[in-house]
Amino acid sequence: MGKVVSEILKDVEIPKMFKVKQVFPDEHIAPEIIPGKVRELLNQEKFSGQIKPGMDIAITCGSREIANIVIITKTIVDFVKGKGAHPFIVAAMGSHGGATSEGQREILKALGLTEKNLGCPIKTDMDVVKIGVDEERVDVFIDKNAAQADGIIVCCRIKPHTCFRGSYESGIMKMMTIGLGKQVGASVCHQLGYKHMAKNVPMFGKAIIKNCNIMFSVAVLENAYDETEEIAVLNSNEIEAKEPPLLEKAKKLLPKIIVPECDVLVVDKIGKNYSGSGMDPNITGTFQTPYASGGLKSQRVAVLDLSDESHFSGAGIGAAHATTRRFFDKMDFDQTYPNLITSTIIENARIPMIMENDKEAIQVCIKTMTDVDKKNIRIVRIPNSLKIGKIWLSEAYYDKVVDNPELIVDSELQNMDFDEDGNLKDIGIVG
Repeated sequence: MGKVVSEILKDVEIPKMFKVKQVFPDEHIAPEIIPGKVRELLNQEKFSGQIKPGMDIAITCGSREIANIVIITKTIVDFVKGKGAHPFIVAAMGSHGGATSEGQREILKALGLTEKNLGCPIKTDMDVVKIGVDEERVDVFIDKNAAQADGIIVCCRIKPHTCFRGSYESGIMKMMTIGLGKQVGASVCHQLGYKHMAKNVPMFGKAIIKNCNIMFSVAVLENAYDETEEIAVLNSNEIEAKEPPLLEKAKKLLPKIIVPECDVLVVDKIGKNYSGSGMDPNITGTFQTPYASGGLKSQRVAVLDLSDESHFSGAGIGAAHATTRRFFDKMDFDQTYPNLITSTIIENARIPMIMENDKEAIQVCIKTMTDVDKKNIRIVRIPNSLKIGKIWLSEAYYDKVVDNPELIVDSELQNMDFDEDGNLKDIGIVG
């Protein structure tokens, strides 16, 4: 950044910060218990009876950082093998990974979903086939490898969507419609915009169940600490009726930033592994459509870095007011734009102010705020939008926090720790 900008910002004070633990319900399934739990569910005759020796079975895997996803997926793979069938993983992530086979394979690898770890082939081809039409006579497409398999097991997480509200948001119906649809199918579903997604996702999903070889779904719900709270297995004929109640439960489990407002939100890292929107607006309040709302209310947002797991996709940076040269240099437009073009939310990659380092990105947000008490700036800092069990708050919050049973003070007041280049030494660190 030029000397002029640095000179303008040099005297902007950043308040002292303190770490807090946010207290949420913490019921969860311990990782060591998960394999037995999954096997117990799959051993029910209505599920296990569908898997016959010699069948080729596709198992979906997406682009999100889901707790224990390697354990869960490996258990499904081993169960299918134990029935004498032949499992394979199919990348079900729409247009993520730059809408390329190589990009989607790299995303799965970053999540630990490799052929070595899972013990079966992984297919990431982008080819699709038309499997029918929905009730409005719109063509419906899914991954060619999955369509040609003898059966499909939809493995996914259920949680609120970042751009719309409906009975089916992020979950089984969406994984079939958008994930298995690859770039082509996702584009068809998105073509009318998010205003119609609450209708289109289940409409396309029901067409896939009717015309394709969906066997059942293994769906995961997570608690506020990003731990596995529930695992549900739904038969193909149960998905339509039973997914909505699971979504309602997921909404109640969703964490939040307990202080409802701030002046500046600092997000250490964003990425597609954390949220389809880079950072989950259900947490950060940074919604890019008018069809969903909630989360933290803030005047300015600083995004400091891009996760390695995002595979260079900078989706989400459009919600920031300032970012860093480091973030901008990591961002690959070929990895970022295909997903935004497909989803139609091109606002999610608008370029904010590019500052030289973390310190100046935060300072420019403070400098440009209006109608606030500059001597008592309220800053909330989170490592990412997925893990917010521990966050940083500025000194202005201290007196309110000490008497709040949902917040536990976890450190002394201290200055943000920048290195000689003006970058935070503890960026992205939780705890």
